[in-house]
Amino acid sequence: MNPIIEITNFEFPELDVYARLNESQLLHFNEPNPGIFIAESPKVIERALNAGYHPISFLIEKKEIGAQAEEIFSRWESVPVYTAEFEVLKQLTGFGLTRGMLCAMERLSLKSVEEVCKNARRIAVLENVVNPTNVGAIFRSAAALNMDAVLLTPACSDPLYRRAARVSMGTVFQVPWTFFDKKKVSWPDGGIQLLKEMGFQTAAMALTDDSVSIDDKNLMAEEKLAIVLGTEGEGLAKRTIATCDYTVKIPMMHGVDSLNVAAASAVAFWQLGMAKTDGC
Repeated sequence: MNPIIEITNFEFPELDVYARLNESQLLHFNEPNPGIFIAESPKVIERALNAGYHPISFLIEKKEIGAQAEEIFSRWESVPVYTAEFEVLKQLTGFGLTRGMLCAMERLSLKSVEEVCKNARRIAVLENVVNPTNVGAIFRSAAALNMDAVLLTPACSDPLYRRAARVSMGTVFQVPWTFFDKKKVSWPDGGIQLLKEMGFQTAAMALTDDSVSIDDKNLMAEEKLAIVLGTEGEGLAKRTIATCDYTVKIPMMHGVDSLNVAAASAVAFWQLGMAKTDGC
């Protein structure tokens, strides 16, 4: 049976991870070991647990303690459960968006790019995508539309940040992912070279004059393809575009010049991710 601890003092040090530490502090909490992160909502927490992440504590609105929550708690019976009425918990920034439940979890050590891509045929590469909402949305599309893995450059927002994981509906715990290690691999030259060594052709999503359409038959027929998406606003760096094998555009109508990176990712994953299951 989990210890149920009612919050009477909001200054409990055990609540620091929920109330007083920012994402960067959580990320570096256990250095040099991996840090911690906060998962929100029963669905996201359950997917994290299923992926092998270990809980440190749970925080739940009192009225939400019921069958679904108790089923989650029962998997880790020694982990403390902190609880209070909503009027108390709303002092936590953003608690009203959590669907009643939070969980502090230990991060896992990141795998190498080679490990994540070992059996992959379709992967997404995110270059400097800094908005956690966009990262989360891209992961949700990657999971739904047949991406085998996601790679991120070091400047990207972390997929385990609370907002990214929440927007992804927990799919950040289902799609294999990792960061390029900036100490070992430079981006874009070193990173794209590494992808080529693993057999991937690289497709830069960019609206340039020498682009091919997203339904190009040669592009869709590639056995292993890395779809490279750029930062919000500016898109991919010119050096990245020049280094990739393809430059790919999504045809636009009504004078629209571009799509948000999350929307563009969904279109690209649908067209190019599904190609591998269609015998193309």
